Amino acid sequence: MTTTTEMSQEQQVTTGATVWLTGLPSAGKTTIAHELAGRLREEGHRVEVLDGDEIREFLSSGLGFSREDRFTNVQRIGFLAELLARNGVKTLVPVIAPYTDSREAVRKRHQTGGTPYLEVHVATPVEVCSVRDVKGLYAKQAAGEISGLTGVDDPYEEPESPDLRIESHTQTVQESAAALHALLTERGLA
Repeated sequence: MTTTTEMSQEQQVTTGATVWLTGLPSAGKTTIAHELAGRLREEGHRVEVLDGDEIREFLSSGLGFSREDRFTNVQRIGFLAELLARNGVKTLVPVIAPYTDSREAVRKRHQTGGTPYLEVHVATPVEVCSVRDVKGLYAKQAAGEISGLTGVDDPYEEPESPDLRIESHTQTVQESAAALHALLTERGLA
């Protein structure tokens, strides 16, 4: 016989959701997403991480970095995330998504489908991101080799009221992932 608690835990494991981690390049979005993914998998959740670089390579390779192309890229990712989440997958999306309107369109897609959606702002200051500079983007921009770097010479519109704001420069990756896990738990999703 299955108890109410067991059914609730089973429902949490099979309920999908999209967790969109937005923030500047090198803010720590992907690192936090992978840390959280490991923890959720250990608990029995089905999890996918939709990495922005991989999506650009495989689904959006023809797009540039104009506002219109960025909007299209975010909508493609949002469609895929909602599809996975609707089918019981915890979908972690560490993607910059610099514009409010594109993030709101993704949120509305999820609301229309009744699919849980959380927006997480990884609020790392540009000065910290440029020191981390995992991909060398800030150095290339400073050297004049590239332009259009989000948060430097291209806009980044910070979320006004995200479901969670993580200041990754003041805590460890594990602490950041734990804060996000706590939010999922609070919302009945973990």
